[in-house]
Amino acid sequence: MILHATARLAAKLPAVAAEPIASTDTLGAWHGNLYVVDRRQCVMLCHDLTRYVLFLAGFTKATFAELNAAFGGLYLASLDAMGCAPATLARVRLAIGPLQADTRTDRSVLSAMRVAKGDFEPFLWHGTHVLDLDPLAIAARLNERPTRARGEWLWPAKAMRERVERL
Repeated sequence: MILHATARLAAKLPAVAAEPIASTDTLGAWHGNLYVVDRRQCVMLCHDLTRYVLFLAGFTKATFAELNAAFGGLYLASLDAMGCAPATLARVRLAIGPLQADTRTDRSVLSAMRVAKGDFEPFLWHGTHVLDLDPLAIAARLNERPTRARGEWLWPAKAMRERVERL
């Protein structure tokens, strides 16, 4: 997995490349940002091409090293919840690979993440603590809405499903 991390997230990760990493990943690269919600460190990840968003909450200094495992588990669970075939999930599991991070970011993807964060905030309106939220429900809600990417409208869940089925 190639992760283009913001400076805030890169400071927490154990290894970040000094030079931009060339994207040879079959799944495509992701962007990540660190947010503090309810005094908890949370990571929002957004796929560069499909704008598919995942939200992971409750990171500590020790658990940032396990970001790839947390991402992989939530990503596969969200694809399973969308109804992807078991063979597709097996191919995705193999394609995830080890985490490779750099700090090259794209303003378009970061803007999509800013909008997704705004769409996430209603989950907290009724006094629900961020650690009590279901990450699959958040992923489903954030990815079943239209978003704009480079002048085109797309549905992130549909675009991601088409992408993983082509693996």
